[in-house]
Amino acid sequence: MKDVYLFSGFLGSGKTSMLTNVIRQLKEKNLKPAVIMNELGKLPFDSQAVEKDIPLKEMLEGCICCSGAEKTEAQIQSLLLDSDFDVLIIETTGAAHPVEALDAVYSPLFADKLNVKGIVTVADSKLWLHRDTLTPQVRSLFMEQIRHAHLLLANKTDLLTDAEQAQVVYELQSLNPHAFILQTTNGRVPLSLLENLKATTQMDKADIVKAPIASMQLGSRLVEFTDMEFTQEQFEEWVRALPETIYRMKGYVPIEGIKNPMLFQYAYGMVQWLPEYIKMPAKLVIIGENVGSLPVIGIK
Repeated sequence: MKDVYLFSGFLGSGKTSMLTNVIRQLKEKNLKPAVIMNELGKLPFDSQAVEKDIPLKEMLEGCICCSGAEKTEAQIQSLLLDSDFDVLIIETTGAAHPVEALDAVYSPLFADKLNVKGIVTVADSKLWLHRDTLTPQVRSLFMEQIRHAHLLLANKTDLLTDAEQAQVVYELQSLNPHAFILQTTNGRVPLSLLENLKATTQMDKADIVKAPIASMQLGSRLVEFTDMEFTQEQFEEWVRALPETIYRMKGYVPIEGIKNPMLFQYAYGMVQWLPEYIKMPAKLVIIGENVGSLPVIGIK
């Protein structure tokens, strides 16, 4: 499986500086990175940081989520088929919600080939102290990026006093008690810290009960349906019983009386079914918080 890191953070927080530094460290360990970036046209990126031997995909229109998800899936599929790499780094736009960014990464077609190590969020420490100057919508996104991180970089600490640095760390820890917080300048993070992030993907068969996992962080679960079929009503009844902390689901669900598993998508409480004309693998990706303790689909 390929390790995947999602680099998140508000506009101008220092994500690209972190990316260049991490690429350098990977190459020093003789690991081959591949990169997907999605801020083409505004990229403060040293062209030498991504050499010709590093697969690089750049997203047009600056969106890796929502309507851009299918395009991102196609690019990941292309990398998996055509490129030789060990680690995939996806730098999301500063306007992307972490849940939507994760949604773009997961496809039932290759979810079992990717090991998402975690979301690394770069927080501008100075901006954090002045977050009340942001509009409510922008401030909410800024805080969501921090709340869902598995590793938090309190960046630009060189611009703060010792007291301000302590205040930033305390407040970030209060908002996200699960993440490790590293104070940084220029987004410099040791590669070992990234490598020690625990993968948040759990894979299981639908008819096997798994013990709950302790993590309450944003993660994913890949369910494979083996010799099982449901009616749409039965499956949607199971979906309605799930907690509100389940944000996204997509995959192919075997439905009684229908030849091929149907494409199923769920977002914000809404479900969508679409017929498939070729036989796709009966798998479902679930994205949310505490996904490990979900009740296993037990419909017979």
